[in-house]
Amino acid sequence: MRRLLTSFAMPPELRRAALLGLLALYALYFMAVSMAGLSSAPNFRWRDAVVGSLLSFGPAVPLLLLCWPLTGWVGRRVRSAPAAMALHLLAALGFVLIWHGSSYLLYLAGYGEQVAERARAAWFLWQSLWGLMIYASAAAGFSAYRAVQRARAEAVAGAQTRELLARAELAALRSKLNPHFLFNTLHSILALLRRDPSQAEAALHRFSDLLRQVLDSERRDAERVTLAEELEFTRDYLALEALRLGERLQLDWQVDEAALGCLLPSLTLQPLVENSIQHAIAPRRGPGRLRVAARLQGERLHLEVADDGPGCPPEQAEAEGGTGLGLRTVRRRLELAFGEQARFTLHSAPGQGFAVHLELPAP
Repeated sequence: MRRLLTSFAMPPELRRAALLGLLALYALYFMAVSMAGLSSAPNFRWRDAVVGSLLSFGPAVPLLLLCWPLTGWVGRRVRSAPAAMALHLLAALGFVLIWHGSSYLLYLAGYGEQVAERARAAWFLWQSLWGLMIYASAAAGFSAYRAVQRARAEAVAGAQTRELLARAELAALRSKLNPHFLFNTLHSILALLRRDPSQAEAALHRFSDLLRQVLDSERRDAERVTLAEELEFTRDYLALEALRLGERLQLDWQVDEAALGCLLPSLTLQPLVENSIQHAIAPRRGPGRLRVAARLQGERLHLEVADDGPGCPPEQAEAEGGTGLGLRTVRRRLELAFGEQARFTLHSAPGQGFAVHLELPAP
């Protein structure tokens, strides 16, 4: 019962629009009745036009309001456009017949059979055409309102889904990051304790600071950080990686200070740096160079992480960007955060290293 009553209930803004629409339709109908009376009745009176138009148009009001639950039912139950049009055509014919019958009964009760028959004979054809038009207007208006509401609801749901997806992928990055540091870095610090306890202590402090940053970002649920904060996190990460890589890890920082205040999603650079270390620096015996660049160009922030590793064919580089968790997640999160304003580009060729170039709006 409650569901049935809910289907008849209109939102407040729609009720106001429907009332204004009905008043406009009545005004047009009154004008039509008045013009017909002026042209055909020598003793035409405006009072008769007002009463006659109310008696004729009055039954149409509740019938038109029934279009609201009808359009809802058709939208829920009917999936085919031709079937929906056929149902509305039948409903329009039923509306016209019920309207005629109701108007006739009101005239019959108020003025007698002779007047009712005369009204029916005079108005049947044009009132039928008028009924089809106003039914079509009401059904189209209600259907358009429902379509707009559905589109708004889908947009809100889509935005919420994208936000949840971004949070889930950020959580996946964080959960991937913590075990990596726990096992690899702690082993490096334990090995360093025998050779240089003071350096091991400094590394342990840096490691704890890094973990604290991850935990603080989770606690604050921070999705965007400044470039300065992201670079600080990345520097700490690379300093800990240097414990096990030693002189094999050669860093080249090219950072424009004007870009340090720009905002970007957290954990944007670290997955790119980690990808280069795993595929270009760690597997080799000799030194490898890793370049991290950031510059502000107009209202665009340009970031690049590049290595001088073995590289790969361009099609393989694109496949790596589509399947690797780090690269794929960074690309997806940039798309969710900035849409088409963000660019994620991979550059690689055999023997020419691997580079990831990001271009973001600079808020």
